[in-house]
Amino acid sequence: MQQVHVTHTMTSPIDEVWAAIKNITAYPAFMKNVEEVTLLDDAGPGGHRLSAWRVWLKGSILEWTEREEIDNATRTLRFEQIDGDLEIFLGYWRVEDGGDGLVRVDFRVEFEIGIPLLADMLNPVAATALRDNSTTMLREIESRVAAGGVHDLA
Repeated sequence: MQQVHVTHTMTSPIDEVWAAIKNITAYPAFMKNVEEVTLLDDAGPGGHRLSAWRVWLKGSILEWTEREEIDNATRTLRFEQIDGDLEIFLGYWRVEDGGDGLVRVDFRVEFEIGIPLLADMLNPVAATALRDNSTTMLREIESRVAAGGVHDLA
């Protein structure tokens, strides 16, 4: 199984960064690689929810449905694909106090494309693309929070 881990440090208020991470339906409005996110079921704050995603990755659309678990106490959003284009896709977003007014956001994903004969060729390409997409998403979240755009997308 392939793993991608991206850490991004920013100076935005921690609660606003966490709010932006959780507000997944706003992603298409300011993330160029996210075409659509639909909330299918929402159990409320701190609960589980289901969402459907359409994301551009290296010129192709990936689609999946994921189950998410939100833990506000640890500012962690865990996700796991329950249906979609990849064999396995799971991970988390975590927002932490980095000290000295800094906020650290960790994004970790594990995936398996699910085509054994092509895995050696496709997995490294997909890992690089996911790392690039994740880095871009974190920068776009930082820009959105810095511009004060968290609350207008809620």
